[in-house]
Order: sequence, then structure tokens, then C-alpha cells
Amino acid sequence: MDFAYSPRLAELKQRAADLTAKIMPYEDQCERENGLPPEAHAAIRQEVLASGLQAINTPVEWGGAGLSVLEQVVVQDELGKLTNALWDTVWRPANPLVHATPEQRERYLVPDARGERRDAVAITEADAGSDPSGIATTAVRDGDGYVLNGEKWFVTVGDAADFLLVLANVPDGGPTMFLVDTDLPGVRIKRVPRYTHTFVYEHPEFTFTDVRLGADAVLGGVGQGYELTRDWFTEERLMIGARTIGAAERALTLATDWARERVQGGVPLIERQLIQGMIADSVVDIATNRALTHQVAWEFDHGDLSDPVVRKTLHAKAATVKLAASEAANRVADRCQQIFGGRGYMREYPVERLWRELRVDRIWEGTSEIQRLVIANHVAKRGLGSLVTFPEAG
Repeated sequence: MDFAYSPRLAELKQRAADLTAKIMPYEDQCERENGLPPEAHAAIRQEVLASGLQAINTPVEWGGAGLSVLEQVVVQDELGKLTNALWDTVWRPANPLVHATPEQRERYLVPDARGERRDAVAITEADAGSDPSGIATTAVRDGDGYVLNGEKWFVTVGDAADFLLVLANVPDGGPTMFLVDTDLPGVRIKRVPRYTHTFVYEHPEFTFTDVRLGADAVLGGVGQGYELTRDWFTEERLMIGARTIGAAERALTLATDWARERVQGGVPLIERQLIQGMIADSVVDIATNRALTHQVAWEFDHGDLSDPVVRKTLHAKAATVKLAASEAANRVADRCQQIFGGRGYMREYPVERLWRELRVDRIWEGTSEIQRLVIANHVAKRGLGSLVTFPEAG
């Protein structure tokens, strides 16, 4: 066992930290203006390309950085320190796109990896959230193609995306994922809700009215929609774990620096035992969850993903990471806001934004309650050992 960063991981971590530092100056503008103007996005895009950290989950031959899962986690940990979800400006194509046909790859994945196109995943509906099996959106066969009808909610980056990955039911075919260009007739943004956080992108609601799709719009095969969705959730949950721990570390860094400077009753806050307790508990939350996140990422890289039992175990382990890390990061941000006192409630302070933004990580890509069900169901079916012990080498 080796718990040190390899030279490769250390270099990636530093490269991600350097990119984060270049994006961080845009935070205040994004908060003030509820987003960034096109020129800011263009400048960030150039920084991302210069860093070589575009599409870190996509093979090099398709335009990405081709990082392993552990390498991706190291990068996402650093990017998670950005407020206003500016980590999302460092694009990462949705992982179901690896199942694209050669023609789909050239049309969608390659330009997506290069930052020339942008995707968004459309799964959730008004009556189908944590349980995607309740989706009502349909894609009815019509000649050689399909006609898509339905509505999707919480389509993150939907305002910037020029194509969507839409989960729909094909009668007599089952849940299927489709590639849908947003400029097709019948595709419309119905509403752009306002949310607690100030996100660099929006989460609009889309409607699809008699949208005609060719047979070449099917991604990964008819009836494979749930498998692709589960794989997407698994990857996203692991990356959420990494980003939330990065966010927690930044919040604690800010809070400890403030506690050293802030003098009350003639003593710096950091010398007060109640403050010391908050700092110590936060260190424990960060250190233990970073170790878990890195461990599970390593297991992804070394596991036999062709084995369905291994895949299901890693799915449950990713749920464990998301549950533990997102809950811990929320605790840390809350303590850090408390250490700042009234200033911690001002939007101009990054710790306030981190506190506000981390709340959604206990909801999206599966609520904390759903993660508990995934974990408990795995224990019921396959036992406890695979979730609480290390795998054997080889």
C-alpha cells in the first residue's frame, strides 16, 4: 500500500491548483451578475485548454486528457475549491458518450471534449426524481426514427448546452438515452428557476414537443438507458465527493486564517477552545473523507469493470463516498461560517458561498437518503465485507 502522491499525481494536483487560481478571480463577478459574460467564458476556456485539463474523463485520442479515475479525483478536489460552481467551466463530457458510435463520436464527443460543443444530461422530471424509473418522457418509433415528447427538470448547464442526453421510454423497447440537439424543432426551454446558489450556469426546464429524431440519435442501444444512467450517476457521485472535500478544505483554510487574525476579549479566536473544537472536527471530516474518496477512485482504476458484481460494488462504494463527503463538507462549511460570525453571512465572503452551494450536493445525483438505500441494499444482497474492507491486490 502506498498513500503518497506519485510524481504524476503531484504534478496533476499542482496543475489543477494553478488552473483554479486563474479561474478564482471570476468568482465575485459571477456572484454579482448571476453568471459570466461570453468574454469571461472565452478567457476561461483558453486557460482550460492551456492547462491540458479539458475533458479529463475522455481518452486523448478523442480530444480529452485521458486521466484515470484517481487522477480525475485529484483534479476535481482542487477545482472544488472554486465558488459559484466555476469548476463546471472546466468541462467534462457526460461519460455515457463513450458508448457513442464512430459517427456520433465525431459529431458530439470529439467537439465536446475540445470545448467546441457542450452537453447536458436530462433525466429528472416533475414526478421522477430519485427514482428515474418513473419517467414519463417517451420516444415513439416512427418509420426509421422516433418522435420525442415530454418534459425534463434540473438540466444543469442546459442554458449553455447545444445538445442533450435525454432519457426516454421507448414503447416495447424500454428506457433509452437519446442525443438531442437543442436547436431541433420542438425543443424549448420552458422555465429557468432561481435557486439558492449562484451557479455559473443555469438549470432550466425543457419541453419536447413532437421532436423528430433519427435512428442515429439512440446512444448505447435501445433499452440501455438505465445502465447508462447508473454509470453516469456512479462517476458523478465520486466526483462530487472529491469536489466537496476540496470545498471544505478551502472553507477551513479561510476560517483558520480568520481565527488567527480576529481578536476578541484580547485573545485570537483560534486560541478559544470552542473554536479549536470546530477546527479539529473539520480536520477530521476532511482528512477521513479525502482518504475514502481516493481509495474508492483507486479501486475503480484497478477493478474488473467487466464483472457485474464488481461494478455493483463500486456503485455502492461511490454512493458511500457521496453520502459521507457531501454530509461532512456541509458540516465543515457550517462551522466555518459560524467562525466568521456576521461576516460569514455576507455573500461577498467565499465561505458564505461555499456554505450555500454545498447544500445541493446532498440532493443532486441522488439524495443522501437514496445513497443510504443503495448502500443498505448492497449489504442485504452481497454482505458487508465488500464495502468495509480493502480489496485484495491483483
